Amino acid sequence: MSPQTVIDAIKRFESELKSIRQDIHRHPETRFEETRTAALVAGKLREWGLEVEEGIGRTGVVGTLRGRRPGQRAIGLRADMDALFIQEENDFAHASTVPGKMHACGHDGHTTMLLGAAKYLAGNPDFGGTVHFIFQPAEEAGTGAAAMISDGLFDRFPCDSVYGMHNTPGMAVGQFATRPGPILAGADFWGVTFTGTGGHGGAAPHLATDTTVVLGHFLLAVHTILPRNLRPTEPAALSVGYVSGGTAGSPNVMPSRVVVRGTARYFRPEAQAVIKQRLEALATTLAAAHGCTAELTYEVLCPPTVNTAEKVPVTEAAAAALVGAANVGEFPMSTGGEDFAFMLQQKPGVFMRIGNGVNADGSFHNVHTPKYDFNDDILALGAAYWASLVQQELGLEDNA
Repeated sequence: MSPQTVIDAIKRFESELKSIRQDIHRHPETRFEETRTAALVAGKLREWGLEVEEGIGRTGVVGTLRGRRPGQRAIGLRADMDALFIQEENDFAHASTVPGKMHACGHDGHTTMLLGAAKYLAGNPDFGGTVHFIFQPAEEAGTGAAAMISDGLFDRFPCDSVYGMHNTPGMAVGQFATRPGPILAGADFWGVTFTGTGGHGGAAPHLATDTTVVLGHFLLAVHTILPRNLRPTEPAALSVGYVSGGTAGSPNVMPSRVVVRGTARYFRPEAQAVIKQRLEALATTLAAAHGCTAELTYEVLCPPTVNTAEKVPVTEAAAAALVGAANVGEFPMSTGGEDFAFMLQQKPGVFMRIGNGVNADGSFHNVHTPKYDFNDDILALGAAYWASLVQQELGLEDNA
C-alpha cells in the first residue's frame, strides 16, 4: 500500500484509537502499577489476533505478529504506558479521575499509536519476519525498560533492532525529527541529608548547629559544579527539585535535619563521575565547616539515549514516506532522560520525535505540566509511522 493509503486505512478506525487514548488518560497509572492499562493493551492485541505475553518486567506486555512473507529478521517497537504524579488542571471530559496522577507526558498517546499500528499490521501483514510490539511500564524514573530486559525481553522476543518514539509539544503536527548518536542525556537522582543539633532559633541559636545555614551555602554551591568543573561546551544539567526541613507550625525551631534532592543530566560517564564527586565534596566540607554532617545518596537511573547512526536513515525514510523529507528534521541533543536508552544498549535502533502541535500564537503546554494533553490528531500519523518503519525494515526485500 502507498503511505497515504496506510494513513487513510488507519483513519477508518481513528475514532476507536481516540476512545482508547482518552480512556487511558482518564485512568492514569504510575510506575509498575499499570495493571488496568496493561490489561486493556493485552485485550486489544488478542482481539486483533496477535500472540500476547503479559507480566514482563512486572507489568509489561509484548504482542507478536508474524508477516505473511518469508523472513527471519525481527524488530521491536516500543511504547511506554505509565503516568506521572501530577495533579491535572484540565477540565475536559477525559481528564484524570485519579487525584494526584495524570498522563502529563503523552504515554497514553504513545501506547495508543502503537496499538493502532498493531491493528493495521494485523490486517495487512505484508512483510517478511516478525514484529514485537513492546508496551513498557515505568518509564518515568522507574527503569521499566531495564526491568523488562532483566526479565528476558530480548531472550524471549529476539530483535535485530528496536525503535521508540515520543511526542514533542511545540513541534508542528506532521513533522518528525531524530539524530544519529546521542539524542537524550543520562539521568540520575541525588539527595543530601544535612544533620545538626537543631535548637531554639530565638532564645539560643548560639547553642545549636544550624543545618539551614549549611543548606543555604550548598544550594548556591551546587550551581558552581558544572561551570567550574566541566568544560564550557559540555552539555549537562544539574538542578534542585526538593527541599525539606523544619515544621511550619514552629518557625522558632531550628531543624536538626534538612533534606535537598535534585537531578543530574550528562552525556559522558566522566561528567557523571565529576558531578557525583563534587556533590559529595561540597556537602561534606560545607557541613563540617558549620559543625554538621552530610550524607549523599546518588541513584543512577538511566544512561544517555544513543541512536545507532546506520539505523537513523531507516527511520527518516519511514517518516519521509508519510510527510515528505522536508518535514523530517534533526532533533537537537536534549538533557531530557529516557529509559529506552537501556534497550539501545542491547540492540541497534533509533528514538524518533513526532510533533504534538503548537497553537497559532506559538504557545503550547509542555510535557510534565498540569495542563498538557496528547494531541489525538496525530494518532493516525504516529501509527502509520510504525507501519511505514516495518515496511522499511521488513517489507522492501526478502530478508530470509
